[in-house]
Amino acid sequence: MAAISFQSVSKAYPSPKSSKGSERPGTFLALDAVSLDIQQGEFFGLLGPNGAGKTTMISVLAGLTRATSGLVSVLGHNVQTDFAAARRALGVVPQELVFDPFFNVRELLRIQSGYFGVKNNDAWMDELLESLGLADKANANMRQLSGGMKRRVLVAQALVHKPPVIVLDEPTAGVDVELRQTLWQFIAKLNREGHTVLLTTHYLEEAEALCGRIAMLKSGRIVALDKTSDLLKAASSNVLRFKLDAELPTALARQARITGRIVQFPANDALEIERYLAAVREAGLVAHDIEIRKADLEDVFLDVMAQNKGSVHAVGVAA
Repeated sequence: MAAISFQSVSKAYPSPKSSKGSERPGTFLALDAVSLDIQQGEFFGLLGPNGAGKTTMISVLAGLTRATSGLVSVLGHNVQTDFAAARRALGVVPQELVFDPFFNVRELLRIQSGYFGVKNNDAWMDELLESLGLADKANANMRQLSGGMKRRVLVAQALVHKPPVIVLDEPTAGVDVELRQTLWQFIAKLNREGHTVLLTTHYLEEAEALCGRIAMLKSGRIVALDKTSDLLKAASSNVLRFKLDAELPTALARQARITGRIVQFPANDALEIERYLAAVREAGLVAHDIEIRKADLEDVFLDVMAQNKGSVHAVGVAA
């Protein structure tokens, strides 16, 4: 039995109004026949650009949004027809900082425990507070906490009923390095103990380090699904990386990935590396801090997205 199962799941929304206020015909497909099984005990990554449909998938999984078609289940429990059992099996850490400002941290955890019918849960709450660096904030009002501390409380709330399936929707967005390290140590421990983890993140180094399998989503469709190690094996064998103090010629820049002063070229062998460096010299530029590295998940992700260029899916739209 899969921990999480999506079977031909689609989610359609009415097309947005035009700038003149008239309604355009057709619907926008946020999810387009997505099929995906995540097995029990997996640490699974769901990656994609903004607007790809990741949060829509999680909203459908958590019962916050109803799929237009298809079936979604958690440990065999249909999220629509057996919603109570599905919710109990799931712990979701949302992107947004949502909290009740009138309670302290421990009170919020007690309320969340009660919501799931869990009694005598103080020992586990203490472990959560300690593991997430919240022990000294247990009696602090939520309004007194920093953004990073509030994010830790959201994680604790999601885990307070010991769900077998944990969903993390960009849990480390905008938080400090200490929280990221603390969170991943704790979540990795839970995964080793048998909890299934589904992670969405824009920090691809996190996904590469943590996830055994990865799905990549674009415009509501899965465009890649494989073991992380196999995705990396399929990438270009090397990447040439260096810094420049001036802009590359346009023709050469089209072949590169440029971030500020950092320039990166996919390079399969020594001849290709020398060809790029020679082109830089011929342009009258000097490359600094030259290095050659293995392709990482970010390289794979960008390649997959480039190979699947296309517009947002819409159906029934008049030409």
